[in-house]
Amino acid sequence: MELAFAASVYPGNGKRAIHEIKTKPLRSKLVTTKKRSFHNKFLCSVAVAPDGNRVSEVELENKKHDLLRAVQETQRGLIATADQRSIIEEALVSVEGYNMGAPIDLVVLDGTWRLQYTSALDVLILLEAAARLPFFQVGQIFQKFECRDRFGGGVIRNVVRWSIPNLLEEQQGATLVVSAKFDVVSVRNIYLQFEEIKVQDINISEQLQALIAPALLPRSFLSLQILQFLRTFRAQVPVRNPGTGRRSVGGLYYLSYLDRNMLLGRAVGGGGVFVFTKAQPLEL
Repeated sequence: MELAFAASVYPGNGKRAIHEIKTKPLRSKLVTTKKRSFHNKFLCSVAVAPDGNRVSEVELENKKHDLLRAVQETQRGLIATADQRSIIEEALVSVEGYNMGAPIDLVVLDGTWRLQYTSALDVLILLEAAARLPFFQVGQIFQKFECRDRFGGGVIRNVVRWSIPNLLEEQQGATLVVSAKFDVVSVRNIYLQFEEIKVQDINISEQLQALIAPALLPRSFLSLQILQFLRTFRAQVPVRNPGTGRRSVGGLYYLSYLDRNMLLGRAVGGGGVFVFTKAQPLEL
């Protein structure tokens, strides 16, 4: 390109053309135009696939980070102010818009999710009780979905780690599990039907173990039996509608956003919002 351009400026007799000075701005303008054209093409390539997808992913991750930062100081929603709830709702809606309308991917949904924030009253009451009562503690709260190898539904387990200070191990003294079956009833809605409430995995504190079976004294058969009973204790209560004998209905749960590290949900009917992040697999 450079040689062809030079040939057009200098005639064959080797003398410089009279309009040489006038052609320099043309060369400069042409080069500038080329640069701008290349620059514009580069910008376009960033804005469209595949680079455009990367831009969207970066924006999405920033939105998710903003949401998690907004809920960080709320103690999972317990002490959130009206202004904080408004900011959180705005951030939540911003994230929800990225895959709104996409079908639920049961393979991605399968696994354990840790609660980061909620406005659901039934959960907030539990957190408030732990904050007010010195003899009751609430640890981590999870939702565990079992649906990887199933079609159109599966099992969901709401898991609450709780404890009684000095009697059970702190934060993980016992586990409350509320189990439900669910069916996918629309693109983003699942229908829950609760099955049972279960208390399991009781881990008694060292103080209680010492009280039941002192380490300095020979442990009797009875004390060992008591320890074994407490460690393996499991209470199961089926969930039924009072007076009918039929299993209760849990209602609709709208999964408003889902990817491999974040799950957002809304209990249909004003039951509150939920923000979860992916956690390590939970064995029950």
